[in-house]
Amino acid sequence: MTGVGVLSAAGRGLAALTTAATHGRAAFGAVTRFDVSARRTTRAALLPADLPVTDLPTDPLRSDPVLPDPVRSDAPVQDTPLQDAPIQDTPGPDAPVPEATPAAGAVPSAAAVLDAIGQACRQAGLTATEGAALPVLLALHSDERTRATADAVAAGVRADWGAAGVTRVYTGACVAAATAVADAAALVATGRHERVLVAAVHLVGPGVFAVFDAGRALARDGELRPFSAGRTGTLLADAAAAVVVEAAPAAERRGAPALARLAGWGRTGDAHHVCRPEPDGTGVARAVEAALARAGVAPAEVGYVNANGTGSGLSDQAEARALRRVFGPHTDHLPVSSSKSVHGHALEASALLELAVTIGALDSGLLPVNAGWLGPDPDVGLDLVLDGPRAARPAYALSLNSAFGGANTALLLAPG
Repeated sequence: MTGVGVLSAAGRGLAALTTAATHGRAAFGAVTRFDVSARRTTRAALLPADLPVTDLPTDPLRSDPVLPDPVRSDAPVQDTPLQDAPIQDTPGPDAPVPEATPAAGAVPSAAAVLDAIGQACRQAGLTATEGAALPVLLALHSDERTRATADAVAAGVRADWGAAGVTRVYTGACVAAATAVADAAALVATGRHERVLVAAVHLVGPGVFAVFDAGRALARDGELRPFSAGRTGTLLADAAAAVVVEAAPAAERRGAPALARLAGWGRTGDAHHVCRPEPDGTGVARAVEAALARAGVAPAEVGYVNANGTGSGLSDQAEARALRRVFGPHTDHLPVSSSKSVHGHALEASALLELAVTIGALDSGLLPVNAGWLGPDPDVGLDLVLDGPRAARPAYALSLNSAFGGANTALLLAPG
């Protein structure tokens, strides 16, 4: 991976997110974007007010921030192989963030993810020619505005970076972005493309917030406490993230430094229940085993896990059992934390946000804190990173995600 871009409740950029996660600085606050007076929970991790994409007019009867009628650009989501397109010179790595196209400016989620895409492409140092051949895989929340958002992003990446549009849209809930990363890795590993851009975005809206609140999935005390005694649920979050996944030889030819290496990936579907996890964590365990097998890595070689850790009683317990199933006695000495405890649960964008955190941890040599801790849960039994960042240089780190319907993903990273 040669480029990473992030917008999160910690601010703009990977450095801000890494610092917050490393030191356990939770970014939750009162929801002021829409009325939550009738909700059991009133907190979330929202983008800072000084980021322009947070100016979101809302309608309390709609499920998401109000958007204009769907925008039809001249660069729609691509259903066929990408074609070369004439473009202008691409901005260099130090250039300012390109202004959003009119279509993107009218769609807040598109503006947010185009900001993250700009960060990633500039860090990767992509040229105009490289941008023109760039497939774009995009993870979005599925609703009546998904197509408008995808079209606005397509117009933006064409105008700003020369890509032909959005190649594929992923709406597979909380594993959507991880699934896109795995597909990108497969496209690169099989030689079909030298590099692929993966992006994802989720902005908290009143409808989704109400559904999670009504389902008693949100933390009653307004804190996300993964794997802790007294945990009461999750908290939703804004996030936009993007990564450039690139073949190592291609990056070396360009002189582009690798931020981290995607060593393996695994995907499973246990289909246990529409929203409850398989109690023994079998599906999660099989995803981890698949990622390790693909990389040829033994369980004892893994030195950190950024867990799914949503703060749900059942989900955290099942994930802990999955880790014990895969790692056995090594579990007692395997550092684990869930960065959701700091940046919240960004649904379709969560996996990419947490991948970025894991990249930051490998680079800094400091493992993120599992924030919100109240005390041990005897049914968990993990070596959690508590009190402060833990200095470590793991040879491999895992980033795990699970979704409603029993979908599970595991991404195995190594230092660049």
